[in-house]
Amino acid sequence: MIGYYVHHHGRGHVHRAVTLCASLGEPVTGLSSLPRPASWQGAWVQLPPDDGASAPYDVTAGGALHWVPLHDPGVRSRASAISAWLEQARPRLLVVDVSVEAAVLARLHGVPVVTVVQPGRRDDPAHELGFRLSSELVAAWPREASGMTPGLAPDQLARIHPLGGVSRLPPVDARRSRSDGLRRVVLLQGKGDPGAPPSEQRRLADQTPQWRWTFLGGEHGTWVDDPAAVLADADVVVTHAGQGAIADVAASRAPAVVVPAERPFEEQVSTAAALARGDWPAVVRPRLPEHGWPELLEQAAALDGDRWSAWVDGQAGRRFAHVLDGVAVPPVEPAAGLVVELP
Repeated sequence: MIGYYVHHHGRGHVHRAVTLCASLGEPVTGLSSLPRPASWQGAWVQLPPDDGASAPYDVTAGGALHWVPLHDPGVRSRASAISAWLEQARPRLLVVDVSVEAAVLARLHGVPVVTVVQPGRRDDPAHELGFRLSSELVAAWPREASGMTPGLAPDQLARIHPLGGVSRLPPVDARRSRSDGLRRVVLLQGKGDPGAPPSEQRRLADQTPQWRWTFLGGEHGTWVDDPAAVLADADVVVTHAGQGAIADVAASRAPAVVVPAERPFEEQVSTAAALARGDWPAVVRPRLPEHGWPELLEQAAALDGDRWSAWVDGQAGRRFAHVLDGVAVPPVEPAAGLVVELP
């Protein structure tokens, strides 16, 4: 049995966990302060939140870690809950997506750690510690994506197993053709992001009368549990550069306009830069343009969306299972009274 720690910001981490764990042939317990997803097939440990303090103090322990504010009851309760589960369940390993503190805690209990590496500049001391104590490192991008972790030490970079993009959506075999002559564009916005306000939505639609816009996510867009049909029907998707969003767009095989959002450690900027360098069906812009949308959408629509097949090929779960199978299993202690003869 293994554990899987799920970071609680956004929804990308939990979608990735559900997708990857569906490919494993052993029980998996999720640990997170997020509620248990309806599609999760194993046990779930609901962790106390650790970010409720009004005035957190010394949160990085002098730069050694990322989030350990002093005298914080949430931090204490959270660590205690993880420790209690590790003692009770005695898992063979813990996948951490993502928290240096959870990785350190598990390793202090003698439990092997597999860390999911995020894009961006991860060369600070805390990330370096988490990587070094991990038995394996995996990443949710393809081997062909270069420069996803700028500044990372070469020895750590060489340890990363690229799984390919991880999408909750099955890869599209063939794009649907339409006879109505309408051009469709989807603006895909993240959970918790303000997104495009109504005035911005009207401005985009007014600039592009030949296109029909759908606004998904954000505070002013539509939320759907399964965006597969909407994305598969789009001629172009305009998206941020979060890993889950890029993977879902890639699975739909839709050409994209990618505009990175501000995130810690330059996470989305690094992903967007890798897309711009590679032969991917994406037009990258540093910010949402105010003008020139007809030309921009036509430029993206002319790209071959099938080139996304190298980003999401539907085999990430199989690769993930192979990595976990290679993590060392502790030797079984002989039963009391059993005589073991050595050669």
